[in-house]
Amino acid sequence: MKNKIKVLCVDDSALIRSLMTEIINSQPDMEVVATAPDPLVARDLIKKINPDVLTLDIEMPRMDGLEFLEKLMRLRPMPVLMVSTLTERGSEITMRALELGAVDFVTKPRLGIREALLDYTDLIADKIRAAASAKIQRLLVKTVAPGSSTDGVKNVSAIAQTPLLGSALMITEKLIIIGASTGGTEAIRHVLESLPPDSPGILIAQHMPPGFTKSFAQRLDSLCRIKVKEAVHGERILPGHAYIAPGGYHLSLTRSGANYVTHVDQEEPVNRHRPSVDVLFDSAAKYAGKNAIGVILTGMGRDGAAGLLKMRQAGAYTLAQDEASCVVFGMPREAIMLNAANEVKPLAEISSSIVMHLMSFGAGRNRV
Repeated sequence: MKNKIKVLCVDDSALIRSLMTEIINSQPDMEVVATAPDPLVARDLIKKINPDVLTLDIEMPRMDGLEFLEKLMRLRPMPVLMVSTLTERGSEITMRALELGAVDFVTKPRLGIREALLDYTDLIADKIRAAASAKIQRLLVKTVAPGSSTDGVKNVSAIAQTPLLGSALMITEKLIIIGASTGGTEAIRHVLESLPPDSPGILIAQHMPPGFTKSFAQRLDSLCRIKVKEAVHGERILPGHAYIAPGGYHLSLTRSGANYVTHVDQEEPVNRHRPSVDVLFDSAAKYAGKNAIGVILTGMGRDGAAGLLKMRQAGAYTLAQDEASCVVFGMPREAIMLNAANEVKPLAEISSSIVMHLMSFGAGRNRV
């Protein structure tokens, strides 16, 4: 029999520790091996029991969760699932936790805690399974300020200086469509901050609950040369802009005359997700066809795989992140198995692959 996933729960609330233990121990493939009321107790327990996954609260006595996470990922990297409060400050701190190396997060309800957390049982269990299989690195990708000099940004900037790229990227019928889940917030950042400011319009579906996508978009907007915002219904999609599906809403593409336009709704979840990557990719296949570039990044499950295949069949250029660079190689693997990807690339090469495709597209038009 396969060993159970060993989980250490760290939270200053005895109620939360008890509920997390009840939820996790109800699953056949995982168990809580210890709990801790603060990071200092957790530090000693990690050395003693060597857990597979840590669930970590953010606001705790003696040492807050972010400080502990930063030390942990530097000195003893391991899969961490954050337990975050659904507040504006909480969402900003959660984005920072993901940047520091947390695999994912779950929201801690403010009212009706017991009932709400028990309703999350399947979600929490899935996230713990994903965390247990995630690739964790000691050296994290550092945040790059706009204009900073790193290999990835430097390569794209050099290409962007050529006249060919500028003429290609301003062609407004081209679109970039991106889908991701577990590990996707940092993967998306890596892709977007390496794209030039005259990129085609970009639509993004990242599995994320309500209340967090606004902070995610604001953070990306501060780091990237393109404009990044949370999508609203019925807005025209502009070059140099990226639109992120709001948490709890599907984002899809439609047309109004010659213009691409966003469609945002709360139709039923697809593949258990809202936003769903398949919903976005299906709409891109229908309305953008060969003018779209589809990208599927790290994530648990299969959402987006069938949609990416539809995009490829409609003539789109499609990319999947490779296994070695994924935090969780679920969604890209499913897409690759369906032969939905024209190319499979490491995360570090996806932006340059997008740019090179746009350059070749522009060159082809210039020859006509």
